Amino acid sequence: MATSDPLLVVIDPVARQTDGEAVRIAKDVLSAGAATKVCLPDGPEEFARALARRGSRRLVVVGDDGALVRAVSLLHRQRELAGCVLSMVPVGSALSVARSLGVPTGTVAAARTVLDGAPRRLDLLVDDSDGVVLGALRIPPVLAFPVPEGASADPAHHWLRTCQSFVRTLVPTRPHRAPSAPATPRQGPSRLRVEVDGVTLVDLDQPVEAVSVAPDGAGVAAVEVRPSSVGAEAAPLLARGRRVTVSGADFRYRADAGVAGPVRRRTWTVWEEGLGLTLPVG
Repeated sequence: MATSDPLLVVIDPVARQTDGEAVRIAKDVLSAGAATKVCLPDGPEEFARALARRGSRRLVVVGDDGALVRAVSLLHRQRELAGCVLSMVPVGSALSVARSLGVPTGTVAAARTVLDGAPRRLDLLVDDSDGVVLGALRIPPVLAFPVPEGASADPAHHWLRTCQSFVRTLVPTRPHRAPSAPATPRQGPSRLRVEVDGVTLVDLDQPVEAVSVAPDGAGVAAVEVRPSSVGAEAAPLLARGRRVTVSGADFRYRADAGVAGPVRRRTWTVWEEGLGLTLPVG
């Protein structure tokens, strides 16, 4: 990739607040190697405007995983992702996605990669709400709040207890004991149906501990389902395919830099070579 290509360097505000020295170093290295225009957006709207007005300049994002995902998501929604190549200088504490994609996490090494690296096309996941996932997505166990001993989950019982409590406030009572500590949520298995290319990998009758989906190259995703087990650990269920659908009770999922949901159904499709990213040569 020619170092003479003009650059639009968009510096995420979180990066400026987190590590101003790394931002300064990145600007110095990039400016020494190419014609550079620096943009300092103060929020998501200015960030989006900067991307929309980049013209023929090559886009460089300085920031963490959240900034990278934001840029990719905006370009995807504008239907411009397939025709451009992004570059990134990671700055911040949340850099696991950038690292997994092959972007150097050292400031100088990443800036030099922007100037001297080569574009690579990577697979990504796109869901049925037009959201993108660059790395892996995971559906963790649900959080369940245990019912205290002697209590009931029946709504009518709860209503009766509420009324009794109100009546007690109208008459003198003995001092109450100190309240007990609030119940700590515990993890419990989920009831989910996981389908890969229309074939059911696990159904609602089999509780699962976790589900993970990640691009695996060649236009397919690797799917792993860990069934819930008592005693010996159950072997994970594995599959590969282009289209993955998860449905069942409300569930949340972790994807790249955040948590999404709750949803009752979501389908992810692999977009082969959907993301262009500048990476080190060799």
